[in-house]
Amino acid sequence: MEFFGEVKIDWLGKKWYFLAFSLIFSIAGLLSLFFWHGLPLDVDFRGGTVVRVKFTQPPDINELRNAAQKAGLKDAPVVTYGPPSDHEVIITLPEVKGTASALDTGRAAIVSTLTMNYSATGKANQGSGKIDLDNAGRGQLADWLAQKDPENLGQGDNATARYTQQSNIILNYKDNEHSGLLSSISELSGIANPAVDPAVVNLLKQDAYLSGFNIRNVEIVGPQVGSQLRHQALYATLYSLLGMLVYLWFRFELIYGVAAVVAVFHDTLITIGAFSIFDKEISLTVIAAILTLIGYSMNDTIVVFDRIRENLQITRREPLGQLVNRSINQTLSRTVLTSGLTFLTVLSLYIFGGEVLRGFSFALVIGILIGTYSSIAIASPMLVAYQDWRAKRGKSAALPAGRRSKV
Repeated sequence: MEFFGEVKIDWLGKKWYFLAFSLIFSIAGLLSLFFWHGLPLDVDFRGGTVVRVKFTQPPDINELRNAAQKAGLKDAPVVTYGPPSDHEVIITLPEVKGTASALDTGRAAIVSTLTMNYSATGKANQGSGKIDLDNAGRGQLADWLAQKDPENLGQGDNATARYTQQSNIILNYKDNEHSGLLSSISELSGIANPAVDPAVVNLLKQDAYLSGFNIRNVEIVGPQVGSQLRHQALYATLYSLLGMLVYLWFRFELIYGVAAVVAVFHDTLITIGAFSIFDKEISLTVIAAILTLIGYSMNDTIVVFDRIRENLQITRREPLGQLVNRSINQTLSRTVLTSGLTFLTVLSLYIFGGEVLRGFSFALVIGILIGTYSSIAIASPMLVAYQDWRAKRGKSAALPAGRRSKV
């Protein structure tokens, strides 16, 4: 399918504009990486404790960050999570030892921070002896009920078992029917089967409160795991580039492979630089996106190179610059159709995919644009520059056409 008619764009005539564009964005990314935001790594790579918190009302991210600062949790990232209607955020704490007790430590740190510096209800009831029903654990609630003994069961195993059962019913109802958050303690009266004793409900109405937030999940990534993931991500990227260089060396000629790898390295540098400039964290899904765009950009470059090789086999006397221009123009319809549709897909993923896929889709949005651009503006001009360099050294100026396909 031809999207354009006969195109006669002088791409190589604009090579200095392309070079200036690439230098501006590459240098901006490097400056951000070394002097501004650095390389913003996700908890997957730097290690730490990830706490997911749900609120009854839309959370104020700036207030949450201020609350973390007041509590001494400096530079703790706070980002929204999931659809806005879920009222959820993710708070990342610095790395701690990856033990079971660290999970409780991270949870307790966030509960204390939000209670004292964010939740007005929690701060008002702090130290009152009342229990926070939104964040009470099963054992904590059971012990509190046994201490208060609203059913007058006294001490003993029967009382412990009874209040443990009542605690489980209440928290199961809260988690399963209300996503961990009650709008009112009176809602407990609606539990039908198994029922909660009215005396327990009355006690909770008097001596419990709702802080307005609930810790939904706590995860830990240790520093050793983070370090291993960093190295594996780097090796995966380098090995993919090396493998593609070897393939193009075998399939075409070495100069084709070098030009394609330089173009892909250029794409990767600008994409990572964009993450640094916009201060977006690089996670495992972002690495997956970068590897995807490496393959995508390389494939687009190979299409152009294959047309250049075919034209070289047909017309040897045509100046290489004109031949490369003609080859790019001949593949332009295919480039616009495939890259355009792919870009629309990843753009939709970025807009509608939610926070979990935001980093992945952002990398693809930048990568598709830059990868398509580099196939035309970086890789192809390198072939002409290589020929000119050989001519200046008095060697054969003819660009090798590469190995003819046997298919």
